[in-house]
Amino acid sequence: MFKPWLDKYPDEINNELDESQFIDLVDMVEQTFKAHPDHTAFINMDQHLTYAELEVQSRKIATYLQQTSKLSKGDRVAVMIPNLLQYPIILLGILRAGLAVVNVNPLYTASELKHQLNDSGAKVIFIVSNFAKTLESIVDDTSIEHVVLTKIGDSLPLVKRSLVNFMVAYVKRMVPKYKLPGAKSYRFALRDGAKGQYIRPVISLDDTAFIQYTGGTTGVSKGAVMSHRNIAASLEQADGVFGLTIDQKSEMIVTALPLYHVFALTVNCLFFIKRGGTNLLITNPRDLNTFIKSLIKHDFTYFTALNTLFNALLHHPKIAEVDFSKLKITLAGGMATQTKVAAQWKQLTGSTVIEGYGLTECAPMVSVNSYNVTVHDGSIGLPMPGTDIRLIDDNNQVVNDFNCPGEIEIKGPQVMSNYWQNEAETALAFHDGWLKSGDIGQFDENGLLHLVDRKKDMILVSGFNVYPNEVEDAVVLLDGVLEAAVIGVPDELTGERVKLFVVLNDFKVTVATIKAHCKQHLTGYKRPKQIEIVTELPKNNVGKVLRRLLKER
Repeated sequence: MFKPWLDKYPDEINNELDESQFIDLVDMVEQTFKAHPDHTAFINMDQHLTYAELEVQSRKIATYLQQTSKLSKGDRVAVMIPNLLQYPIILLGILRAGLAVVNVNPLYTASELKHQLNDSGAKVIFIVSNFAKTLESIVDDTSIEHVVLTKIGDSLPLVKRSLVNFMVAYVKRMVPKYKLPGAKSYRFALRDGAKGQYIRPVISLDDTAFIQYTGGTTGVSKGAVMSHRNIAASLEQADGVFGLTIDQKSEMIVTALPLYHVFALTVNCLFFIKRGGTNLLITNPRDLNTFIKSLIKHDFTYFTALNTLFNALLHHPKIAEVDFSKLKITLAGGMATQTKVAAQWKQLTGSTVIEGYGLTECAPMVSVNSYNVTVHDGSIGLPMPGTDIRLIDDNNQVVNDFNCPGEIEIKGPQVMSNYWQNEAETALAFHDGWLKSGDIGQFDENGLLHLVDRKKDMILVSGFNVYPNEVEDAVVLLDGVLEAAVIGVPDELTGERVKLFVVLNDFKVTVATIKAHCKQHLTGYKRPKQIEIVTELPKNNVGKVLRRLLKER
């Protein structure tokens, strides 16, 4: 097999993994609790949470789930919470109870939330009250048996907690009125869990740890099943690539990317827990003033972001007040980092943007540039340790030469086994045991992988996947829309934006009508930013819409 990357790793990085060293996530966190009880694990809104406190509080949540909610090993629990201290407490509580985490984007519409809850069969949902109104409209039509509500300030000391929760609800009016009879509060769950006896479950590496949702070719999202083995492999790979840069007594990573996204979940949250480091949680990175105030207060050493966030920070007038002198590693993912942005970041911080490539189905990292690169060259680096990559050409043959493009296919212990209860999508995802990425890449003479294009029609908006079928299916629900087609077009801020072409059979329908309809059915980043009304869509002789011709327009 063509493996041009094998002799290109730095001498101190082993390109193989010893899978006999893998441990499940419960063992991993318990080791960290014992080794670093007094280290700060998470910071949010100036509140510090030590590993000892994280152990106690996550154990209470685990006990609540086991005894009050009466869940059994393997049951699914949904988490619909932004970057707050409650998130890691609940996350570890679910895992320590032997259950599977179903991460939910808090910005989901009711229909998107309903699909994910029913598809996963989640029995419990932890949700921040700001989004409870969304749950209210669909909860009776889902598998949910228990609702646990948390408020933004629930992990803060009493006085500050009361003030923050009052401001959020009654001054900023960020909590729409809702009715969820029988729902329990997060603080009730902690108190109730404290009364019981935690029973440490027996965990196998093959047990499901996460069902992480991503887009589907049929227009609905599908759940990538992530076992403890998959996540353990991903963490060992991260350790193999970045471990030498970690000083367990002083590392702090800036976590502005949402923890429900697989990149921040694995690289920021779980990897830094494994190494006893600190996560600086940014709840709302769009509030750049507050974000930068947090950066000014802390000596952070790791920074993960994507192009849009780098760009926004670089253009903020107060960014020069941030001290970047302790910054060791800047890691980018989710979307391609523009060369201009990477150069400006290097000039400001002295840190080279290290680019990686990953998929939800790979938990997530597939390849990454070495930690000691000094120039951002636009490549997506070398395969992660223990990972094989092959390229397949249009004739379904393996590419065995430099600078020759092919679809990227992946094998490795971090690759999921299947999509949750979806044999059809699972069959489409694999080719002879290799995961098909849908992306076109090529290797250069230095063994570095480069992305050439996306074979799929997926649109990447600020690091989030948008699948045309899903948007089109939502649009054609509107009376008066005959046909719809969606493409991605370049955008300086978000990488790409969604453009919609529609054919109408009722000319009372306007662009404003379509936008209002999309707001009801689609999360913000999925909504078309451009809408063009046309008389017909280009099609081939069997009636398939040719998105390629729309892009050429």
